[in-house]
Amino acid sequence: MDQKQYNVTGMSCEHCAASIREEVSEVPGVSEVVVDLAADAVTVLGTDLDDERLRAAIVEAGYGIADPIAA
Repeated sequence: MDQKQYNVTGMSCEHCAASIREEVSEVPGVSEVVVDLAADAVTVLGTDLDDERLRAAIVEAGYGIADPIAA
């Protein structure tokens, strides 16, 4: 199973987390999305994860992405 992590900007509440989970979950290959509001981090688990599509999903949800966390 692959894992990608992102530092996400603009998250402040559970509604933010739910929006990100919803958008990112629709990307092919994603099996789990974990949002850590306190750390401003999103961890994505799955197979054959496409970094560009994951980033686009986070932006589509209305949030920014800082430098990625090494995964």
